[in-house]
Formats: sequence, structure tokens, C-alpha cells
Amino acid sequence: MNVGQIVLQLPLDTIQQMKVNYSRTEKPAPPGAIFSAKTPSCSITAYKSGKVLFQGKAPETEANKWGTASAPPKGPKPGVKDHKHPAPKGPSGLKPSVNDHRYAPAPTLFSSSHIGSDEAGTGDFFGPITVASVYVDKSQFALLKELGVKDSKLLKDDAIQRIANDLMHVELPYSLLVMRNERYNQLQQRGWSQGKMKTMMHHHAIQNLLAKIAPTQPEGILIDQFQLPSTYIKHLATEDERLQQNVSFMTKAESHSLAVAAASIISRASFVREMDKLSKQAGFTIPKGASSAVDQAAGRLIRTHGRQALPVFTKMHFANSAKAEKFV
Repeated sequence: MNVGQIVLQLPLDTIQQMKVNYSRTEKPAPPGAIFSAKTPSCSITAYKSGKVLFQGKAPETEANKWGTASAPPKGPKPGVKDHKHPAPKGPSGLKPSVNDHRYAPAPTLFSSSHIGSDEAGTGDFFGPITVASVYVDKSQFALLKELGVKDSKLLKDDAIQRIANDLMHVELPYSLLVMRNERYNQLQQRGWSQGKMKTMMHHHAIQNLLAKIAPTQPEGILIDQFQLPSTYIKHLATEDERLQQNVSFMTKAESHSLAVAAASIISRASFVREMDKLSKQAGFTIPKGASSAVDQAAGRLIRTHGRQALPVFTKMHFANSAKAEKFV
């Protein structure tokens, strides 16, 4: 059965009328939602932002009662450019390297059903690395745009959390992996570079997602490039793993691929949640990044919890470990 999705932007007073109207079919609402209900034709979720999601076999049946609804477009026809997500010119932003052109995404990938993979937390002294891989069917592109999906670097943390919650509710297939600091530091001591850690996390997240969506096959897999494809493949080989089929790499892929943009939002939202947990554990707010404020926070952590706390909270090989000593 095909599942349709429609999003309407409605006034809050209209949403309150809807809440009363659907009170008999109301069900537990997700975070950030005013209400959620289930009808024979679709499920309905209204958010505080004014967006109302209708999802099911015939969402227009209920959506048309409250506004002008139409099914999301299926994406551009073959040969028609998607001007909102144009394919980049040249080698897709890849750094010059022998054979790298083999891993550049095809221009048609951005308008097709594909997997995107991205990570967060790699440049932060405190907190884990999080990697998310997301599968987006081309029929969902319009919905994701309505929900505000774009490069997470262009969004504030509260917006990222809200959009991530919305994505969970529309049942977007994804796989999320979190490497917390203890494991990170263990692997680093064993000689793993951060690049290898990220490689294996992306690889396993994609493997998990492919198993989750089977027998559906994506038309491609796009990884936000953090190192040369040849280096990525070498890291896989050291662990007796091989690159999946139809994988491409691209720098700043989240600016072109809605799947990578969704992955960037889910991975960032997870990182922020993990940082909130660490702040509660520390007893004070832990800053993100690797600035002088981070050095001061690390010094405070040592004063209050001892140096043995650093491997639990931080990436120990960062220069911030030594800089923190002057604040102890």
C-alpha cells in the first residue's frame, strides 16, 4: 500500500478546532506536537509551529477539510533539472585525486530515492561522534522541504531538535550510531585515526539501513566527504570490509542532497542530546567546539571530578587536554 503525505500550514485557532474535532480518535502526541489522531484514511499530527502532517493511504480526505491539499510532487521528470537542488558542476567538489571521479555522484542522484550519510561531533573536544544514515524516497522530497530540512549548519539547535522529532514521526528510515568518549579514546590508543572511526561508523550505519529497508534498493548512496574516497576504502580493507554498491562521496553534500541534509539533522540532534546528558553528569553546562571556553570547562571538570573524568567526557588526544591544565 502506498503511503501519501501532505503538510498544511494552519493558524493555531484552526488547529485547536481540529483537536476538538478529532478528540475521539486522539492518540499520544510526539514531542513538539499539539495533538495526534488516527482516522480510517490517515494519521494526523499538528505541531506548535502550525504545520499539520496528514499521512496515510488517502491523506487528502482529511486535509481538504482544513485547507487546500494536494499530493506531494513525485520529483522532476527525467531530464528536468531540480532548480531547488541543482547538481554541482565539475567533479562535485571532490579534491583532485587519481580515480576520485569514479566516486562523484551522478547529477540524477539528487532527484532520485537515495541514502545520505553524515556525522556530528568530530571537531568537538567534549562529547561523542554521531553518524546517521537516512533513506529518502523521492516522493518524500516535498514533505521534507515543508518540515524545514536543510544543512544542519544553517539551523540552531532548537530547530534541529524540532525537525529531528518531525522526521521521527514521519517514519523516515534511518540508522544512528553513537561512539561515546570511552570507546573513542580506546580506539585512538589502539592507533585508529578519527578518519578510520568515522569510516567504520558510516559503513555500519549504511549496512544497518540497507537491511532495514530491504528488499527496497536505493538508487544510490551519498556520503558527506570527510576524506578521500581512496582513504575511506583503505580503512574498510583494514577491517576486512568492502564499499557497498553505488556509493559516492561529495563535500558539502548536505547542501545538495535532502537525504544527507536529513542525516546531518538527525546526527546533530543526537549529538546535542548526548551533550545535555554530559552537562547533567558534570553539574554544569559543557560548551561545544574546541575554544578557550572549552579549555576552561575542562579545567573545571578536572577540579570537580578529577582527571579520571576526562576520558569519559572528552576526546583525549585533542590539544585542549593540555590547555585545560592552566585552569585547574
